[in-house]
Amino acid sequence: MRWRRDDGWFRRERVTRVLAMDESRYLHLADDALKKLESMLEDVDADDVDVERAGDVITLTFRDGKKCVVNTQRPTRQLWLAANARAWHFGYDEASGRWLDDKGQGVELFERVAAIVKEHAGIDVTSR
Repeated sequence: MRWRRDDGWFRRERVTRVLAMDESRYLHLADDALKKLESMLEDVDADDVDVERAGDVITLTFRDGKKCVVNTQRPTRQLWLAANARAWHFGYDEASGRWLDDKGQGVELFERVAAIVKEHAGIDVTSR
């Protein structure tokens, strides 16, 4: 969100990055990202973090019952992450080759998931 001055008033408006990428490229990049998340977590004990993939959705369930969900959003060409009563939307940045948050804060998908796993399971995972 950003504030914009309009007729003497400030108004909130959503800033959306629209990626000029066709659906097949997006699906390929999104599938690679989901596979990378699975790879990051493959050596983690399922009692600590249960990883379940169903199509375009990965659900992490932690020992304490909390969940983390990563899923594709085809209309916006994004990956969405939800955990801890928060949500992040990530778009693919061609220049860096990374999935970055759409609020321009430099939050990267795999780093954010690793931080969530560390917080809930006390386990360090790295993207491979």
